[in-house]
Amino acid sequence: MQARLILEELKKCGVTHVVGLPDNSSAELFELLARDNQIRLITVTREGEAWAVASGLWIGGMTPVVLIQNTGLLESGDSFRGTALRMRIPLLCFITYRGYSSGGDRPIDPSPDQWEVSWLSRPDLDSVALVTEPTLRAWGLPFEFLDTDADLPRISSAFRRAELESRPIGLLVTQPMKGTC
Repeated sequence: MQARLILEELKKCGVTHVVGLPDNSSAELFELLARDNQIRLITVTREGEAWAVASGLWIGGMTPVVLIQNTGLLESGDSFRGTALRMRIPLLCFITYRGYSSGGDRPIDPSPDQWEVSWLSRPDLDSVALVTEPTLRAWGLPFEFLDTDADLPRISSAFRRAELESRPIGLLVTQPMKGTC
């Protein structure tokens, strides 16, 4: 996906701040944001901080989004639950999907009665990919997928949904955000 097109969609939605921690998949978007004069970039040292900072910005009348990797999402669970979810803050969260199959297949997502801990130690699977979607469902964070540039209109629809439902909404970004920086 093109980082420049994602930035354009964020501007169309009236986003004022992007709060997050860069990873390999989001680095180019972070570079574009650092040079942008319309959307303010706030980097955090731990992903849990992103929820508190973004929630505070929203309370202060701003329009922030969160941008973190799925590994960091798991690290930030208590902050997410205790702040954004509990307070019903309408945040859009871009979650880069480490371990997502490059072949386009969704990772194993078993029902709770089919879960096997042995999957977490399989060398052919990244264990964070195995627990990402079940964790999002358990936390009550609705999500959609951003697989290609054709999916970018989902940004504005997810943004509207977050506002209408007064709750955080996730966008799982399955491909690196590429572009000329």
